[in-house]
Amino acid sequence: MPPEDAGKYLDPKELSKIARLEIRARLIVEGFISGMHRSPYHGASVEFAEHREYVPGDDIRHIDWKVYGRSDRYYIKQYEEETNLRTQILLDASESMSFGSHAMTKLDYARTLAAALAFLILKQQDAVGALVFDKDVRHAVPTSSNPSHLRNLVGVLAAEPGAEATDFGAVMGGIAERVRRKSLLILLSDLFDDAERIAFGLRRLRHDGHEIMLFHIMDPEELRFPFQRMTLFEGLEEYPELLVNPNSLREAYLNEVETFMTRIRKDCRNSLIDYVLVDTSQRFDSVLTQFLGKRAGTRR
Repeated sequence: MPPEDAGKYLDPKELSKIARLEIRARLIVEGFISGMHRSPYHGASVEFAEHREYVPGDDIRHIDWKVYGRSDRYYIKQYEEETNLRTQILLDASESMSFGSHAMTKLDYARTLAAALAFLILKQQDAVGALVFDKDVRHAVPTSSNPSHLRNLVGVLAAEPGAEATDFGAVMGGIAERVRRKSLLILLSDLFDDAERIAFGLRRLRHDGHEIMLFHIMDPEELRFPFQRMTLFEGLEEYPELLVNPNSLREAYLNEVETFMTRIRKDCRNSLIDYVLVDTSQRFDSVLTQFLGKRAGTRR
């Protein structure tokens, strides 16, 4: 990834504002740091856990040369001591995420938020990976706790966005097949799909024992519908264009949005999922400071 592109999402000045924050697991996860995360494992923390494919920046001392001899591919031995908290960042890069009325589109804001979260996770010596999706998983980077992994991960987050509609139930099912070990899943999406399909996808992940943080990314124009004159609304994700007087549908639109968000909040609460509504006109450091501070003070 070119340095100037990485800098777009990894501004040291901005990251310094969140450097003291911590991301802690509140449900049981596979992997631990003593005193920080609970784990279902017992015994020595250096027990072998699994193999994963080598990525640039990994310590070559952990390459399993026997596996290389059999497969002619490089694999890293992972141990419980290395894996600690395992996190997967799930980034929605579907067509609707390309909308933005401010300096950033929803997708660029979500990328910035994801990069900041990955920075925090690696800073506390935990492992993080990423999956970028629209109706299918389009890009992936395996989990690693190596600090040099951050640039590779951000490169994947910044890959070309999708042009497909989101099928939440299907794509979350596919992610569940990929992420077999209990992990912290951080989902960043505008949730542009049917509420029932979203609930089904989230329940599938929780059924597998994953802990979930959901950042619901919305543009302020989507939240407040400030339009006054005749406006042509461009369809995203297979919806047609619509030329209307916004004053005639503002109330119905805002009621629909509020009903939808109320349903999502309720489903998340019932499934023990941490939900936060993110307005892209907010500073990302303020969003993380408020959310992680509140979360740290809440006990389950």
